[in-house]
Parts: sequence; structure tokens; C-alpha cells
Amino acid sequence: MFPLQVIDIPRACAESQSWSCATVYELTGNPQLSKAAEWWIGRPLTIAGIVIGAIITRWVLVKLINRVVLRTADRGKATSGDLRHDRRAARVKSLGSLTGSIVSIVVFGIALVMILAELGVNVAPILASAGVVGVAIGFGAQSLVKDFLSGIAMMLEDQYGVGDVVSLGAISGTVEHVGLRVTRLRDVNGTVWYVRNGEILNVGNQSQTWTRTVLDIGIGQHEDLIRVQEILHDVADQLYRDEAFAGVILEAPEIWGVQSLSAQGVVIRMTLKTPPADHDRVARTWRQRIKARFDDEEIEITNGQQTASQPPERTR
Repeated sequence: MFPLQVIDIPRACAESQSWSCATVYELTGNPQLSKAAEWWIGRPLTIAGIVIGAIITRWVLVKLINRVVLRTADRGKATSGDLRHDRRAARVKSLGSLTGSIVSIVVFGIALVMILAELGVNVAPILASAGVVGVAIGFGAQSLVKDFLSGIAMMLEDQYGVGDVVSLGAISGTVEHVGLRVTRLRDVNGTVWYVRNGEILNVGNQSQTWTRTVLDIGIGQHEDLIRVQEILHDVADQLYRDEAFAGVILEAPEIWGVQSLSAQGVVIRMTLKTPPADHDRVARTWRQRIKARFDDEEIEITNGQQTASQPPERTR
């Protein structure tokens, strides 16, 4: 297996400078046995040390990441039932899992290169080839990388979360899943949309902090505008002071006035602020009370009535 020749210790173990080779040579004086000890004892032990070191390093780093994730997710634990806290915890855990995966890939990748070098493999051409392949894959997967980076940015910025009602360009719906590559929405018709994160340029979120309900009421042209606005103000004030909606209507409703004029009649616009989850309930009750009051006052309602919801902010 090894050439039979008598050489001194520097020549016998000069290439590897292995402790096992040198130790066996000092004990036996046999260069062939020293080289064999290097292959069958020294290198396996070195490789085992590399593997164990990689496992320990990965374990320590992942442990640190998990500790940071848990501390961040548990921050504000007193508001455990709060939706924002739950979303923050889910977002932090997702990013922690992603970071742990990246750490594992890097640590075990370095360990693999060290093992190949220990086995005598010239890793320089392999690393060079890997670089070329990486560049080629990078050019071919630019959109995929863009999707992942955009997904990470969205999670860090908390632009939206599961359950939010959002508009992503021309698509609007309720968020059902937020992934690193795609976001899944379900629109009002039940259609499921898969939107690539890298293609999202504008995000309109109707579910962050508060929502403005915009109610347009159409009345006949012959109606007294001052009287109608006084009635609308009275209905809105009663709704605002109703104990059933305490804490639900965040600010006193506002009557902005005449929104438009047409042959069908006059449109008066009113607004109020509510938490996103209570928007529809408040809007329905508001319309119902206006209809009942208008019936009592014999005020004509035209087809100009509509309700809209305006998100408080727009990101990206």
C-alpha cells in the first residue's frame, strides 16, 4: 500500500504534519506504519472533530437565535391576546427559523470544505466552480431571489399579516398566508390569488390600527340640506354615544358635507374611525339607523348611497 523505504521523520510526516504520524513514528520508527496511522487514525479523528465541532457550533448559534426569538416574541406578554402581539410573535418566529436554516447551511458547508481538504482533495477548483455555478444560478433565479428578499422585507416591516384585508395592486382580498416567496389572498368572491412578493409594488392595508368608514348618502334635490345634515349629525352622535359601541367608534363621526351633485340628487359624505374588525358592523348599524330616521322624517333617499373603507396608511 505504501512504498517500503526508510526515511527520517520529517520526510515521513512532512506532507501532513499529522500528530498521529509523528507519534507512531516516534514509537515504532516505521514510516509505513506512521503513514498508515495517519490514514486510519489521524484523519478519521480529525474529520470526526470537524463534524463534532460543526454540530456544536450550529447548536450554540441556533440556541442563541432561538433565545433572541423567544425574548422578542414574549415582549409585551401582558397583551398576549392582542392581534398585533400575535402577529409580531409569528413574524419573529418565521424570521428566526429562516436565520437558523441559513446558519446551518453555512456551518455545515464550511465543515464539508474542511473535510474534503483533510482528505487531500484540492478544494480550490471546487470553490471556483461553485462560484461560477452560483453566478449562473443567480442570473437564472433573479426573480426567485427577488421574491425571497421582498418576503423578508415585508415580514420585518410588518406590512400585512394573516387576516388583514389588503390591496396588492389590482388584487384585493383577505390574507390567508404570508410566505417568503408568495402571499396568498382570497377575494370577496372566494377566488384564491397567489401573488409573488417580488411583484408587489404597492400595499394598501385596511386592517392596521384603524379604518375610516366613508358613508355617502344620496338625497333628493328638493330636500333641505341644512335640515338633512342636522338629522345625520344627530344620528351619528347617538351612534357614537351608544354604550353598545363604546370603544368601537374611535372618534366622533364627521359630516364632510356635499360630495357631489347630479340629476338623481345630492350626495352627502360622512366618516368615522373604527378598529378594522368592527368596520362592517358599525357601517351596517349606521346605515340602518339613517334609513329608519329618514323614514320618520319623510326624507327621500336616492341611489347615491354607498359605503367605502379607507385604510389609514399605505406602504411600499
